[in-house]
Amino acid sequence: MIEYLPLAVAVAACLALALPFVDDRADLFVTRVALSAFGDYVGEDEARRQAQRDRMRAAHVAGTTHRVYASRTLLYAAILGVAGSVIGVYAAGGLLAALDVGEAAIREALPASVEFVAVVARLADLGLGRLFVLLTVVSATVGSGLALGAYVARWRLLDQRAYARAAEIDATLPRTVAFMYALSRSGMAFPRVMDTLAENEAVYGEAATELSVAVRDMNAFGTDALTALQRISRRTPSEDLADFSENLASVLSTGQSVSAFLNDQYERYQAEAEAKQEQYLELLSTFAEAYVTALVAGPLFFITILVVIGLVLQDTLPLLRVVVYLGVPLATFGFVVYVDSVTQGVGGTETVAASSLDDPDTTSVTGVRHATDEPGDRGGSPRFDGGAATGRDADKRSADRSSADRWAESRERLRVYDRLRWVRRLVASPAETVLASPQTVLLVAVPVAVAGLLVFAFPITLGTPVEMVGQVDGPIVAATAFVLAAYAVAYEFGKRRVRRIESAVPDFLDRLASVNEAGTAVVGSVRRVADSNLEALTEDLRRTRRDIDWGADVSTALRRLERRVRSPMTSRAVALVTNAIRASGDVGPVLRIAADESRATWSLRRERRQVMLTYLIVIYISFLVFLGIIAALSVSFIPAIEAAGVPGTGGSLPDAGTGVPDGPGGIADGIGDIEVDAYEQLFFHAASIQAVCSGLVAGQLGEGSVRDGVKHVVVLLALTLVAFVGIGVV
Repeated sequence: MIEYLPLAVAVAACLALALPFVDDRADLFVTRVALSAFGDYVGEDEARRQAQRDRMRAAHVAGTTHRVYASRTLLYAAILGVAGSVIGVYAAGGLLAALDVGEAAIREALPASVEFVAVVARLADLGLGRLFVLLTVVSATVGSGLALGAYVARWRLLDQRAYARAAEIDATLPRTVAFMYALSRSGMAFPRVMDTLAENEAVYGEAATELSVAVRDMNAFGTDALTALQRISRRTPSEDLADFSENLASVLSTGQSVSAFLNDQYERYQAEAEAKQEQYLELLSTFAEAYVTALVAGPLFFITILVVIGLVLQDTLPLLRVVVYLGVPLATFGFVVYVDSVTQGVGGTETVAASSLDDPDTTSVTGVRHATDEPGDRGGSPRFDGGAATGRDADKRSADRSSADRWAESRERLRVYDRLRWVRRLVASPAETVLASPQTVLLVAVPVAVAGLLVFAFPITLGTPVEMVGQVDGPIVAATAFVLAAYAVAYEFGKRRVRRIESAVPDFLDRLASVNEAGTAVVGSVRRVADSNLEALTEDLRRTRRDIDWGADVSTALRRLERRVRSPMTSRAVALVTNAIRASGDVGPVLRIAADESRATWSLRRERRQVMLTYLIVIYISFLVFLGIIAALSVSFIPAIEAAGVPGTGGSLPDAGTGVPDGPGGIADGIGDIEVDAYEQLFFHAASIQAVCSGLVAGQLGEGSVRDGVKHVVVLLALTLVAFVGIGVV
């Protein structure tokens, strides 16, 4: 076995490259090795270094420098290159061993049309010198290919991330401009507007994240606003944000009204929103038609042809299994990924960043400071300047060791408390936890499904593979449908609740603006609006009023409302209102802007759902056609073939007058060798797989996320089970 040691080492080296992604110590070790080996080289070519830094900035690579990223890229390429060279030698050796059977044997095994391929068997007869050259060429080819592929892939990945960020920035820029315009209308100074935007980047998305880089540039390095905005225009991957930043810098340099400029930009984006919506819907309609044609009708046609050939002429089960178990799922996965990348940031289901919902009153262990902690010490941690501890530091640390140990047990308890926080939250408020995180319902649904599977599917009676699989495939599909149904109920219940609340947000902001413009203070405005009927938002607003009555200020009460509702639209409205309150008590104009932005967002979302409903129906109909044809093959075609070809089943053997061949290769000769049960079982599996694929695609196209397609998967799987139970296959 020692001859395989280099191969084992090469494979282990390739697998070890994944350790830095799961272990911090391995990540630090790889970084140190990479910097030691390539740290000086990556900075030699200034033009290449600047181009690579621009790509990293466009992709917003955080937590690493160009020197570290480039060095690690070269280290990965070097390791894969060496490992690939070793693997290439063994691969070539394995190929030569496989060809050692002889050219004649290979010619006999291959069809006549491709028997010329058998000449490769002559490679096994090469002399030592030529064999060495061959192995060297193969080793160099595989090694250099892996090395070059790893190097290019690492940098191409940044380009893909930059492209995705550009789409996200373009999608979130209108609401970001609306936020800046509303704050400027409230009288807030422009630097403070930028600071406030940076504080709320988790709420307003990638556009706010990109502009917050300019804020950090100004605050940390003292850069003026003009220079910071010009840098943003050069580094951002979004052309829209680049134009906006450049124009904003021009307005600031000429002393024009920033509020007027932002108003113009806000109105322009509002006008462009409908045009972009039309383009987006046309793109989705094209995708829907392409899916139905290529991934529903195409596989159905292919399966039908192969079934006819398999039952009449020659067994095609292996090819059918490849199409059903590999072709359809992989093609659907690629289609969903492509649709998501093309429509990135547009029309999807919005989610609230967890960081925007953190309770400021709740402190985790990482933020706890103790009376014994000295500045820069943090309970006995090393010096942050990287230097060695001085004698005085060592003496002080030794003297305070007992004091530090006194708090160690308490800190450990706090860490355990933080780790188990979600468990306590689940036990204390199971309904709210499930609505906020629908995946928690799987903790109950999966064990129940497994228990049901064990009860109904086991024990399995020994028999042929088809018979054994037939005993468990129906229960497995039913258990899968049950688990997905539990998740879909939790997800859809929470989503519909948020949708009902978001439909009331524009009216809430309008009423609040009207009361405030009439001369009522913000506190009184919230109290008065809370007494009105705002449908799904009414109960939460009454809780907000009770918070104010019990002494909370308006900003705190609204932030608590945001944490309860967990709605992106509500988060944006609360962020805008609370920051406008800091600038001025006259928040009426700001509320009008927030109401207009919320109403426009809601109307576009509603129009999108109405338009895509047509294509959801098309996907459902196409699946029903798929299911109907599969059922027809099982109920009518296969029994007819059996009756025509098998004596004693009620049919007669074909003769010369019928036009059906009865000689060698005809139905009568082949039907007895065909596994009819295997074909029927494959039909059930094909319908189940197509149900999952069609449901996920329906969710991605209709509502922008595969999670929205889980409910469609449950419905289609239920239809599949009912149909095949009626047929008698399951």
